[in-house]
Amino acid sequence: MPRAVYVLALGIFAMVTSEFVVAGLMPQMADGLDATIPEIGYLITAFAAAMALGGPFLTVAVLKLRQKSALMLLFGSFLAGNVLAALAPDYRTMLVARVLTGIASQAFFGVSISLASRITRPEVRGRAVAVALNGLMLGTLLGLPFATVVGEHLGWRAAFWAITVLTVLAAVATLIGVPSADGESEENGSLRQELGAFRNPRLWLVLTTSTFVIGATFSAFSYLNPILTELTGFSTGTVPLLLIAYGAATVIGNTVVGRLADRRTIPVLVVGLVLNLTFLVGFALFAELTAPAVVFMLGIGLVGVTMNPALVTRVQRVGNARSLVNTVHSSFITLGIIIATSVGGPAIDTFGLRAPLWIGAGLAVLGLVSLVPDMRRRLLNPAPSPAVEKAADKVPQGA
Repeated sequence: MPRAVYVLALGIFAMVTSEFVVAGLMPQMADGLDATIPEIGYLITAFAAAMALGGPFLTVAVLKLRQKSALMLLFGSFLAGNVLAALAPDYRTMLVARVLTGIASQAFFGVSISLASRITRPEVRGRAVAVALNGLMLGTLLGLPFATVVGEHLGWRAAFWAITVLTVLAAVATLIGVPSADGESEENGSLRQELGAFRNPRLWLVLTTSTFVIGATFSAFSYLNPILTELTGFSTGTVPLLLIAYGAATVIGNTVVGRLADRRTIPVLVVGLVLNLTFLVGFALFAELTAPAVVFMLGIGLVGVTMNPALVTRVQRVGNARSLVNTVHSSFITLGIIIATSVGGPAIDTFGLRAPLWIGAGLAVLGLVSLVPDMRRRLLNPAPSPAVEKAADKVPQGA
């Protein structure tokens, strides 16, 4: 695996840590910005909405740049937003900062995944994407606890300054460790070529699957804290340890899926969704029982967001591996998060804390339904030999 792929993971880790930081420091930020807890919660929604809606437009703006140059520009944009957040004198300024960092993060994810695919052999692209996306998993495992501890001991602004330092380190590592050229042109196609992939109706169905898969997972993840404390009965001091265990499960699952994603894409997604559905339903039914609740929570970590390498592989095969397709895919993933959080909150008010788990189960079912055309195609057309698959990967996609 090229060293550059691990460097890309570091950049993703820095930006995911920034994405999560608000969730861990809500009370401190509310006091510091003279805002309410719900208003601070809107900062999370604003970040996600900026990712989903603004990221593709920023990606279009950097299409003509070589991908390494685009990454450095995106680092600069992200740093500007993060420094603005650290210095924010009021809530409105913080809101602007979160929008800026959200847009830059989404574009960075798209370009990074595209570059990770370009600099690796076709037969191991799924593994390369998994390594790069370990930055996302480690953001859950280490980034959020790190930022929360810094913020609690040194103030919430210190957490943003710590992320700034981490981002600078990632940018320097990218400047040194990511090649400027790899024997192929790093440049993306023209805007017309990039948009051409979206004329394929099948791509939109594939993107929708990603929305359902990630939405199902975040329906549970977004509300783990209140579910574990109020339903299962864990103390507030125990929950961070459980979340660390959840993060560890995502790292393990991501590694396994990455090794299977290239040659077993559809089976991995089907099995993952069936297991996630089982774990979500089990969690909803047995949330008040300590041992089953922990098992089902960890199960969701193993087979939830960890489907990302298989989702990316599927999208790239139907569309292409260029930056815009990958960024739009990330936007569909973020849409799943927005749906999960926006529907889950009101559902809790009406139906109680089990509601997000049932919503997640419903989204998992929809994800399975969206895979039916590919499952039928797979049954009617047996998989080609490895040699044919390898040759197919070399054919320009999205034409």
